[in-house]
Amino acid sequence: MTVTCNGAAARVEDLLPALTNYGHFTSLQVRGRAVQGLDLHLQRLAQATQELFGSRLDIVQVQAWMAQALQQAGQVDASIRVTVFSRRFDFRDPLASVPVDVLVAVSAPVTLTAPKRVRSVTWQRELPQIKHVGTFGLFAQRRAALAAGFDDALLVTADGQISEGTTWNLAVHDGEHLVWPQAPALRGTAEALLQAGWTGPQQARPLQLNELAGMQAGFACNASGLWALDAIDGYVLPGSQALAEQGRAVLGRVPWQALS
Repeated sequence: MTVTCNGAAARVEDLLPALTNYGHFTSLQVRGRAVQGLDLHLQRLAQATQELFGSRLDIVQVQAWMAQALQQAGQVDASIRVTVFSRRFDFRDPLASVPVDVLVAVSAPVTLTAPKRVRSVTWQRELPQIKHVGTFGLFAQRRAALAAGFDDALLVTADGQISEGTTWNLAVHDGEHLVWPQAPALRGTAEALLQAGWTGPQQARPLQLNELAGMQAGFACNASGLWALDAIDGYVLPGSQALAEQGRAVLGRVPWQALS
């Protein structure tokens, strides 16, 4: 892995302020120096920077730093994580508008396709609309699910509404419609691309956990791939493999935007 800060090789003193655990990020896949939904990733970074730091993010510069980091790593296919934090942020004065710093980490490419069995858990992230760096709870829930014999955890609100997975969004199919559960959650880039390209009937609506009894299939998605959900708790989804193949075909038609 290679890591740069504001376009230069990251030094220890650059990274120490990141330990404050206040910031946000986006993760994406690069193939042939291009990204699907690049504009969505940059928009996510800009919006979260305004909300968390009260400052403007130069997304043109960020994109240039991403391309530069990829070139320095000598890779055309890769995983990239862009983290926005601020060496000027002071938790004693969190309302101060401060300039931000940008870490770009380049590592090996990843594609997720293996089907999973997940369990539901009543738990929600703080500020779920932001892809922030407070990931402890997510990984603790995934770890607990693995210890219980599942592959991951599905997050559900206190009143039983399905929101999101630990690091992914999901859709289920009722035999007529592709249904995107709507509850406080991080709306992912893969989700947006799939919604834009899906040709069959679909709807985004609140979905109670017990409604899964009427669902026939489901898949999970994030920027690293799309995979079938074979079962959620005791709800078996027999058509998930076919639905996942349909979803991957939709993503296969999404254009790749060049980094540079």
